[in-house]
Amino acid sequence: MNRIWALSLGIVGIILTDQITKGVIQSHFSYGDSVVVIDGLFNLTYVRNTGGAFGLFAMADSYVRSVLFLIFPVLACLWLVWLVWTHRKKEILPGIVYSLILAGAVGNLIDRFAYGYVVDFLDFHWKNSHFPAFNVADSAISVGAFLLIVDAFLQGKKGQKTNA
Repeated sequence: MNRIWALSLGIVGIILTDQITKGVIQSHFSYGDSVVVIDGLFNLTYVRNTGGAFGLFAMADSYVRSVLFLIFPVLACLWLVWLVWTHRKKEILPGIVYSLILAGAVGNLIDRFAYGYVVDFLDFHWKNSHFPAFNVADSAISVGAFLLIVDAFLQGKKGQKTNA
């Protein structure tokens, strides 16, 4: 299979998984409802995130939030599409990285345009300390960012060997 088709299928698969899981949460939970999955570690909790990552800028003016969470992400997605396209025949890791980040960004953008907030539901915690709730799209972005760091590290190592 052509690499661009594989990356495209991955992007579509992540977006669909993200939207389906969010839909299931919204249809079975009321806002704020929580179900213990692993006692003391993991709950499914329906949260509406009007801010950015970890709720940043949730209380900002609606104009600021529109620019930060609608206009800028659309431009970023266009740039990510270009990056996926330009890396389709190069090394595979950058294509995967950009595809993961693009899929996550689109998944969250769909929510922002549809509802004005992002549906989060994965709630990890330890005793009384909770990590901010997140979703499949956020997970794809996080994995992509981690792999971007790994790729930068590997490219740095490769450059050191070339210079030696």
